[in-house]
Amino acid sequence: MVNTALTAAALVLLASPLPDGSGILIVEKTTTGTTAQTSQVQIEGSRMRVDSAGAPGEKQTIIFDGAKQVMWIVNVDRKTYSEMTKADMDRIGGQAAGAMAQMQEQLKNMPPEQRAMVEKMMQGRGMMPAAGAPPAPKTVYRPAGTDKVGKWTCNKYDGYQGSQKTAEVCAIASETLGFALADFDVSRQLAEFLGKLMPQNADRVFSVGRADEQGFSGVPVRRVIWTGQAQTIVELTDVSRQSFPASTFEVPAGYKKEAMGEGQRR
Repeated sequence: MVNTALTAAALVLLASPLPDGSGILIVEKTTTGTTAQTSQVQIEGSRMRVDSAGAPGEKQTIIFDGAKQVMWIVNVDRKTYSEMTKADMDRIGGQAAGAMAQMQEQLKNMPPEQRAMVEKMMQGRGMMPAAGAPPAPKTVYRPAGTDKVGKWTCNKYDGYQGSQKTAEVCAIASETLGFALADFDVSRQLAEFLGKLMPQNADRVFSVGRADEQGFSGVPVRRVIWTGQAQTIVELTDVSRQSFPASTFEVPAGYKKEAMGEGQRR
């Protein structure tokens, strides 16, 4: 009986998370033209944090709570933050659809060439279509062989919106990094959360793929996104298991709350 109990206890310990941390730290390098910057993603359960540079000279942090369906955008330099709930996202999405409906009416009176130019610009910015108009095309990924990114050999996929290639992904199995795919589920929730407002820009957020949903499977170690003629390359440079204090996923004390977009209007 004692041996049986000890064996059972050992199996439980082996199946438990490693004691060196329950979270995931991801480091990415983003290159657009000749400009490169490093960002980091912290994931723990249903919470996620993304630290990156926003506008020139500004550090920006996105904190997302998947259980509460709330996102905070924190401006570190100004010590301000804005908050967006699921209800806010749905409301703003509805307002955007209304504005888009008015734009569609105006487009009807434009010459064909001018209309095509405006529609292409709007598509590149990820703006939502009007109610009743064709939905923004979802990115569909197609297998495109294998490639090498850093120390990883990955499966490559080309992403298309309609007939236009707009993205590339090179992904590996989560087990290769020592994690289960479910450990990254909150990243898919954040991509879905943002996608309600800007469906064509959801690909810019780190998110794991499932073949039945995204068309590719695994953890992306490289993402390539085209916006017009500009190309952005995001490469995973490091991933490790970490422990994070609770404050990691909270807005710092003393930061002033502002309306969404208020900082950009200054």
